[in-house]
This record gives sequence, C-alpha cells and structure tokens, in this order.
Amino acid sequence: MIGLIWSLIVGAIIGAIAGAITNKGNSMGWISNIIAGLVGSAIGQSLLGSWGPSLAGMALVPSIVGAVIVVAVVSFFFGKSRSNP
Repeated sequence: MIGLIWSLIVGAIIGAIAGAITNKGNSMGWISNIIAGLVGSAIGQSLLGSWGPSLAGMALVPSIVGAVIVVAVVSFFFGKSRSNP
C-alpha cells in the first residue's frame, strides 16, 4: 500500500515537471499530472531504458522525457480550442 502511494506521489511530481517544461502545467489538474507521470514513466523507460537516479521504481530522467512526450501529444490533440460555437 505504501509503495502504491509513493508511486502516485512520484508520478504526480514527474507529471508536474513535464507540465512545467511544456508550459501546460496550469491547464492540467493533479489527476492529469499523475496519469501523465505514470504513463510517461512507462513510455520513457521503454524507449530510453532505466538509467539514472530512480524513485519508487521509476528512473527519473527517462520518466520525465516520456512524460513530456505524453503531455505534448495530448495537448496537441486535445488542447486546441474550438472556434465554432
């Protein structure tokens, strides 16, 4: 149980860092930060491996890179405002 909570906290921090890097942090809520951090961690470690410092089983550098990719892709598809009423 403690491991799950620790993973959610680290995922939220990784998602918040990715939101700050992409300037999308203000538009994302804390649940979106957690999801972006956890999904980004999985993607980043799949693409780049698990090198560098790690917390809660997540390598921080690849996880942040993966979360930046997730935030950028999601904001590209869903971040556009609709011009038609």
